[in-house]
Amino acid sequence: MKITILSTAYPLRGGIAHFNGLLFKELLKKHEVNVITFKRQYPSILFPGKSQLEAGDVLEMIPTLPVVDSINPFNWIKIGLKIRKEIPDLLIFKFWMPFFGPCFGTIIRLAKKNRKTKVLTICDNVIPHEKKPGDTAFTKYFFNAVDYFILLSEKVKDDLLKYYPAAKAKVLPHPVYSNFGLPVGKNDAKTFLKLNDEKIILFFGFIRDYKGLDILLQAMKILKDKITVKLMVAGEFYSNKEKYLKMIDDLGLKDDLLLFTDFIPTTEVKYYFSASDCVILPYRDATQSGIVQIAMNFSKPVIAANVGGLGEVIRDGETGYVVEKENPAALAHAIINFYSDNKESIFVSNIRNEVEKYSWDKFVNGIMDLINS
Repeated sequence: MKITILSTAYPLRGGIAHFNGLLFKELLKKHEVNVITFKRQYPSILFPGKSQLEAGDVLEMIPTLPVVDSINPFNWIKIGLKIRKEIPDLLIFKFWMPFFGPCFGTIIRLAKKNRKTKVLTICDNVIPHEKKPGDTAFTKYFFNAVDYFILLSEKVKDDLLKYYPAAKAKVLPHPVYSNFGLPVGKNDAKTFLKLNDEKIILFFGFIRDYKGLDILLQAMKILKDKITVKLMVAGEFYSNKEKYLKMIDDLGLKDDLLLFTDFIPTTEVKYYFSASDCVILPYRDATQSGIVQIAMNFSKPVIAANVGGLGEVIRDGETGYVVEKENPAALAHAIINFYSDNKESIFVSNIRNEVEKYSWDKFVNGIMDLINS
């Protein structure tokens, strides 16, 4: 099959780019595949980070054509005509944000005029975590031209079926992020990060308000008099940095945190996960999270709020804990139980037995099953 992937990908950075790199490599085993990505993914006014490009050594380097401009309709027409002429059997989009709806939707409509190309989208979510005017209209403009939908959780499927009850859709769990290398020894990881703390829990990823870091900080305040543990925050601020720093000071947590708030290079991710005992996801809202699949790659238990599809991949009491959302006391209680009941080794063993369920070959086979059904 001749396949084109159009989405964020190398040299752009971030979890979705890594996802598409791994998808490309798996599809390439049996198909002819090319990847088209952005030369401008976001206008600078909409991008809160410092850079949209990978830096340093890159593990997920793949051949891509960076030609798409997300805000130039003339460019969309050019790309749509290009794909129409190339006549791929399948055009795959990774969808995570309504902002891209007009761009993707226009490209699809032009490409499909060859009357051969079918379109599949892999949806991180249907309803975005941080809602903006125009979200529904932009999403529908894109979805109306899509033939097949892969949803990464049951929650996303439920959201899709509210708008498209007859959609050709299939739920496939997010595969494991295997592109960050192998785990390293916990002590070696701590040495690399210049840490000597015994107990470390990890909050990893871009810091946005919906991810609930403030809830975790309140939980840390509860933990302060009950257990000696350090919270490592590893990720770039995409929300108001000063608000969080003030909260840390107000709660008296300055000595209880390890802050690594620059972008984490791909080649260094393994050290942050390997140095930690477990990963904490105190999200207010989520459909699923790639962080769970990075943690699974490093055999790290996850303690998460019960939102979206997180409970679908974290087996409560077996590979981690799922707690009531926006409840710092419940989160603190789970962290205490994790240590007091010596759950790390048990959870790690269970996670290692789960990994095969989330392989990339199973994911790609699921895509082909949907198309051929």
